[in-house]
Amino acid sequence: MDIQNDSVVSIDYTLKGDAGDVIDSSEGREPLFYLHGHGQIVPGLEEALVGKRENDEVSVSVPAEKGYGPRDPQRVFQVPRDKMPADLELEAGVMLQMQTPDGGAVPLLVTEVLPDAVTVDANHMLAGATLHFQVTVRGVREATAAELSHGHVHGPGGSHD
Repeated sequence: MDIQNDSVVSIDYTLKGDAGDVIDSSEGREPLFYLHGHGQIVPGLEEALVGKRENDEVSVSVPAEKGYGPRDPQRVFQVPRDKMPADLELEAGVMLQMQTPDGGAVPLLVTEVLPDAVTVDANHMLAGATLHFQVTVRGVREATAAELSHGHVHGPGGSHD
């Protein structure tokens, strides 16, 4: 079966940066399962997998625009120090979470600590980066009706195990 929208796909992958450094990999873990065409992996990788079959190998470089997007300078901002918990020890490199009005969470990277403010970056850590994927397709099957209605994979065979 070819990968197409509404397919359940399992892949082994390695993601590298421009310098060849491994950013993420499924090596030593179960394959990644996802529902194709539902935005569960970056668009550029999803596009590269259309029409592929079990055991196909794909090597693709995904530009930022089809990965995690370009870096947005407006997502780097300062938070007044008095808006932070007083007992929070802050230093550059610390990850925080900001709660959104709808109850979601946005990760923030502290980039600078000033006497009266903290500079944080809400960009995805891979925003602006070209993503270099090496992928092996491990399986492709039709999604079950339940998976399609729920919008996610229910396991290798289509059911919750």
